[in-house]
Amino acid sequence: MNSISKLIEEHKHNWSLQQAFYKDKNIYALEIERIYMNSWLFIGHESSIPNVGDYFLYDLLDESVILIRDKNSDIKAYMNVCRHRGSRICLEPNGNIKRFTCPYHAWTYNLSGSLIAANSLNEDIDKSKLSLHPCHIEVIEGLIFINFSDNPRSMDNLKRDMTEAMQMFGFKDLKIASQKTYPIASNWKLAVENYNECYHCGPAHPEYSLSHSLKIQDEPGYDQAQLAMNNSLTECGLKEITVDADYMDQEEGQEQYGYQRYGLFEGYVTGSKDGKPIAPLLGDIKKFNPGASDFNLGPVCFLLAYSDHVVGYVFTPVSHEQCRCDVYWMVDKNAKEGLDYDLENLMWLWDVTTLADEKIIVNNQKGVNSKSYRPGPFTSKELSEKNFIDWYLKQIKD
Repeated sequence: MNSISKLIEEHKHNWSLQQAFYKDKNIYALEIERIYMNSWLFIGHESSIPNVGDYFLYDLLDESVILIRDKNSDIKAYMNVCRHRGSRICLEPNGNIKRFTCPYHAWTYNLSGSLIAANSLNEDIDKSKLSLHPCHIEVIEGLIFINFSDNPRSMDNLKRDMTEAMQMFGFKDLKIASQKTYPIASNWKLAVENYNECYHCGPAHPEYSLSHSLKIQDEPGYDQAQLAMNNSLTECGLKEITVDADYMDQEEGQEQYGYQRYGLFEGYVTGSKDGKPIAPLLGDIKKFNPGASDFNLGPVCFLLAYSDHVVGYVFTPVSHEQCRCDVYWMVDKNAKEGLDYDLENLMWLWDVTTLADEKIIVNNQKGVNSKSYRPGPFTSKELSEKNFIDWYLKQIKD
């Protein structure tokens, strides 16, 4: 039995992980292979590249992907690697191009990824076999997902069960108002674990706790907030939808997903400092509903939808003890900054919350690094975190 298998066998169910899972470089390498190279990752919205030739790059560790709108107005994904000697092709993070030209030897590709020019290439070389390597891509209600695997998990069940909820909030008609990357000096799992539980929200996030009911049924005010939210769903143009599929409940070969809506406290209709609207209503929503919807879209990608804006979170590793959190703030595509919304007000809650979480997670990593660290028991308020840990161990098990 290898050391990783032994650690998995020794894991105590419903307890946190042993120290090695947060520090060992071999375990980290296995996680990248089994999880990040096999999971669907939310990386942006199609509104970011509206015109033919518009592109942006997405980087994860050694991988770089070009997302581009081709001549047929379809969004394609190509690995940012020249088929000649491997140079990066696109060096700028975004832009508009008529063709791809490698900066090293000027090999040139069209927007469909086909090699169209290679100076001095032998005539007997078949250029049609030297197209850019594609990357798997799905565009679901405007949201762009990529997958690095040669044989990715299916998104069919996710699309079947989540599309209606996405359409309620007009996901296809969103635009990214702002995006910010938060570096975190911790193992990526500590960041995902932190996001998956709200046990810490009361003591750690006073701004969030003032307006949100913490998603925990026995917390004060939860039942009243849920009742007020549910009683106004129909008149607001929303439906009561629950997709209770949290990590361990997915079919084999299907990607992770889930959906739930929870109430905001009285006086709050969205995630703003004063509880008042901060942007135009989304989709077909008729009036503000005092609630927020959680979308789990893959194991490390999460969206939170209010009546007037959506906030997206993606957690990705940088090293075994470094990760990043990419946060996206999205509003209706027709909303104008300065007229329909104020960017500082839009970003306030989840910026201050993420900055607080960064400190919490870094302190968690420091404690885990101690020779005194031992796994501890989860509480009844950490169900999603427990499910994530169970799912995680299943992914890396031989």
